[in-house]
Formats: sequence, C-alpha cells, structure tokens
Amino acid sequence: MKRKAGLLKTRFSPELCVFAGLALSSLLALIVSTQNLLGFRDAGFSVVSGARGAVDGASALVSGTALAVRELARLREEHAELLERLARYERLERTAAEISRENVRLREQLGFSQELAFRHIPARIVGRDPDNLFSAIVINKGSRAGVSRDMPVIAWQGGTQALVGKVIQARPFESLVLPVHDSNLFVSARLAASRFEGIVEGQGSPGAYLLMRFVPKRARDEISRGDIVVSSGLGGVYPPDINIGRVSRVVYSEHDISMEVELQPLIDFSRLEHVFVIETLDERLMQAEALACGGAPEGAASGGM
Repeated sequence: MKRKAGLLKTRFSPELCVFAGLALSSLLALIVSTQNLLGFRDAGFSVVSGARGAVDGASALVSGTALAVRELARLREEHAELLERLARYERLERTAAEISRENVRLREQLGFSQELAFRHIPARIVGRDPDNLFSAIVINKGSRAGVSRDMPVIAWQGGTQALVGKVIQARPFESLVLPVHDSNLFVSARLAASRFEGIVEGQGSPGAYLLMRFVPKRARDEISRGDIVVSSGLGGVYPPDINIGRVSRVVYSEHDISMEVELQPLIDFSRLEHVFVIETLDERLMQAEALACGGAPEGAASGGM
C-alpha cells in the first residue's frame, strides 16, 4: 500500500506537473500563432488581391478610355471625309445638271441659227453700258467679227424669235446694243394679223410695256388682246416680220385721230444670254426670188455695180 502511494507521488510530482503545463502552454501558443499567421496571410492576400483588382480595373478603364478617344477621333475623321465626299458629289451633280441645261439652251440656239434666213453673227451678252448713258447691252462681238452700227439684233427665247434692239456702237471686240425697251429706240412695226402699222418705242425699263403709237383708229375693232406685233421692214434698218411684242391693251380717245397699243415684250431681258446680230437677208434667197420673178438679182444686169 505504501509502495503504490510512493509510485503515484513519484509520477505526479510537482516538477512533472509544471513541465507538462509548460509543454501544453507552448503547444497551445504554437497553435494560436499558426492560426494567426494563417489569418494574417489570408488578410494580406485579400488586401493584395483587392489592390491588384483595383489597379487592373483602373488600367482597363484608362485603356478603354484611350481606345474610345482614338475610335471617336477616327469616326470624326471618317465623318468629315464622308461629308466632303457628299459635298463633292453634290457639286458634281449640280455641275452636270447645269451643263445639261446649258446644252439644251445651246442646242436651241444652234437650231434657231441654222434656220435663220439672214446672215448673222452669234454673240453672248457680257455686260451693260459702262457709262450708263443708255440701257445698252454689251455683247462679245465687235467690228473684227463683222458687227457694225445700226445692225439689228434678235434672240431666240421661249420657243420664239424676237427683236432685241440694234447696235449703236461697234468696237473691235465688243459692241453696244440699244434694246427695244429703251425710250430712244423706235421701230417701224405692224400688227401681224390685221397688218395695221405704227411706231413702237420703249418706256425706259426692261419690265415696262412697249408702246405702239400712231395706229389708225379704224383698227380698233380688228385688234385683240394677245395679237402679235412685228417689224414692218420700213426704213431699211429692221427686216420685216421680226416679232416685237404681244398686245396687252388698246388706248384711244374719241378726239384723237390715232390710238396707242400697249405691248408686252416677247423678250425677258433678265434671262437673256445669247443674241444674233443680223447682217442682211440671205443672198441665195434674194437670188431665188429674183429668178422666180423672171429677172436677175439686183446688180447682175449692170455687172454687179
């Protein structure tokens, strides 16, 4: 009995208990330290991962913004290029349309030129009277092309030929044309249908009416609105039957021996571009008329004098 007690006392001596407690404490401390280190490591990993994610996100945002800016700049350049190309196509389309219209006008003028029974000089209007002494028109043909003073000028417009005026000055390379609407121009004329005669004069403005004076009063019942007035050929300046205007109103008084007729000009001078300066009747037509009458052309019998 005493022996067992001694053995137990030896086994559970205070030194052994202290050593066991110290070992257990060290073990527990080691376990706790390991767990803390693992927690710190996880926390560090979490912080580093978060920072790396933030850096990656910021880098992606910067990269995406830079790409977006470059893409926007590229799109702007393409947009500007497309706008310029569209403007160029529109200019080409307008140019083609203008050329087409110009070709139509020139074909009309060419067709009229080929049908004219007069020697003529085609010309283009290039300006107005620089001295403003008259409402004269400047054309691009002069004495070098055969233009001379008092030659009549006609045009083809709106599907008809009509009198424009006459040349009042011929320079070497251009001439001045006095239009029919000028108050200084007088044309011997007649009504195309009734053949009553009179004198046509302008009122000084392209938009104003022409006035046919000295028309016999007996012609009143034979004149209708819209009748055409043409040149009579009297006086030797203008060939006969050149259209001048259209009757718009008849003005008369019981006390006057003649009456006046207001005419709407057949030429719209605001749109006039091309004209023809008439030289004379085609000599071939004159010869044909003379031969048809059984005679010879004027001057043939006398040796052309």
